[in-house]
Amino acid sequence: MTRTSIATVCLSGTLDEKLEAAAAAGFDGVEIFENDLIGSARSPEEIRARVRDLGLTIELYQPFRDAEGAPPARFAAVERRFRAKLDLMARLGAEMILICSSVAPDTIDDDELAAGQLRRLAGMAGARGMRIAYEALAWGRHVSTWEHSWDLVRRADHPALGLCLDSFHVLSRTDAYGEIPGDRVFFLQLADAPRLDMDVLQWSRHHRLFPLQGRLDLAGFTGAVLRAGYRGPLSLEVFNDVFRQSDPHRTAVDARRSLTALTGGLTPAPRLTGIAFAELSVDAGSGPELERFLRTLGFAHTGQHRSKPVQLWEQGTARILLNAGATGAASIRAFALESTDPAASARRAAELLATPLPRRRRSSEADLTAVAAPDGTEVFFCRDDHGWLDDFLPTGESPVKGGLVTGIDHLSLAQPFDRYDEAALFYRTVLGLTEDEASEFAAPYGLIRTLALRNDDRSVRLGLSVPLLRRGDWAPAVPHPQHITFVTDDMAAVAGAMESVDIPGNYYDDLAARLDPPPLPRNALHDQDEHGHYQQLFTPVVGDRVFFEVVERTGGYRGYGFANDPVRMAAHRAHRGAR
Repeated sequence: MTRTSIATVCLSGTLDEKLEAAAAAGFDGVEIFENDLIGSARSPEEIRARVRDLGLTIELYQPFRDAEGAPPARFAAVERRFRAKLDLMARLGAEMILICSSVAPDTIDDDELAAGQLRRLAGMAGARGMRIAYEALAWGRHVSTWEHSWDLVRRADHPALGLCLDSFHVLSRTDAYGEIPGDRVFFLQLADAPRLDMDVLQWSRHHRLFPLQGRLDLAGFTGAVLRAGYRGPLSLEVFNDVFRQSDPHRTAVDARRSLTALTGGLTPAPRLTGIAFAELSVDAGSGPELERFLRTLGFAHTGQHRSKPVQLWEQGTARILLNAGATGAASIRAFALESTDPAASARRAAELLATPLPRRRRSSEADLTAVAAPDGTEVFFCRDDHGWLDDFLPTGESPVKGGLVTGIDHLSLAQPFDRYDEAALFYRTVLGLTEDEASEFAAPYGLIRTLALRNDDRSVRLGLSVPLLRRGDWAPAVPHPQHITFVTDDMAAVAGAMESVDIPGNYYDDLAARLDPPPLPRNALHDQDEHGHYQQLFTPVVGDRVFFEVVERTGGYRGYGFANDPVRMAAHRAHRGAR
């Protein structure tokens, strides 16, 4: 089995906290980043013992900078510095050190000189049973490509000198990577990233992500290196502003999940066939208000849970649970997905480190498996035979057929600032969803990023959103807004029945100039794509974060109306201010 490792620079906290988080997440080893060691109160021997006690190994010590291409007068200082690091590694019990290509202004552009100096350092390391992994920084002074670093390693021709291949440094410059003998690749570092048109150093230092969270070809790159015969650990080296201030244990789990998904061997994701229900937690204030909105939309209160204060509301294929026994204000507490194999869905979730959620239930009640999403939302897996409905006693009301709402179109979950990339990876890998549409827009109180995910036949759709920066104190408090989107085939009737937030006339003037839409019901927003049209209506916010949306899709429209979100947000703000 391939070993896994994580660089301590990926995680927040002290060195002790980083090591504990890496071990708890199931990593085999760590890269010790020099700054973490320097700032630790523990001696190298104590760190070595702590690493051992946690069941970890030190796979790499890094980085050693500005080594090759040094003017002869400076190289003497390089050797002295390197000798001191070898002494430190002996105390740590580390056997490999990373040398990254020089960025020093006085570096000489002479490959023979650089190779000779690397050979000299490799001789020093080899004499002590240690090895050097040489890495080309994408912004190196003269060595900035993997091809150039490989050429220097071949020229140096020393058994204690090999390559460190870093996916970011390779893929940020090219999509092509050639075959290198696996035994000459001493270390493999993995990092993903979004595709950004910016200075590569700033891109690297602030925007790296864990594998499968960005747009680099991590699967192709890793597969090529493994096919070449590399047998060392798969190690993560990610510089990211958010990760470096987040809970290290959660970040380490997210990191471990990314490697598990990248390397495969998982239970295949069973086919999802729909959203069985969405569950809202309610309190004394929000419960009656949500009931009123459901009534005006044509829902019937059809069932009461046998043992819990949970109501079942139905219309068409849409099922909403109102849970008065949950703590906190109104929020989307849970949702259930219909799976062709719920047990396999749960097994895959466990393999990807999803947190299982125990359920207290009577022996006669449905045994639904649930796991926690990164933001705490509970995700249930059930069959599409609706056996879980037997947990509800009939109220005497019948589900409405042919009413205003035909089903649930999608669920929208705003993520905490620190959890967006983690959530996207969770829903893509655990549930097997694919990315559908991504957008960024200027909202009234900051920039918002959105991402929609779906299954193959679009019977399961989820929308994620997050502010691009932490909100300041001035912005109005709408903590992580959530909404359930219902679908209708009669928007005019919905508009006549439902209380909706007022949309300003300026929106309709602009809409007419841009798209020349058909006549719209009052307060309906409009979008269109090459397939068809989309109309949207929004209820006011209930409590401080939940609302309903009703949409009508015509002609095969595939989007989510993200372009209208700033107008909707401003309308919600105006409505709250008027109360």
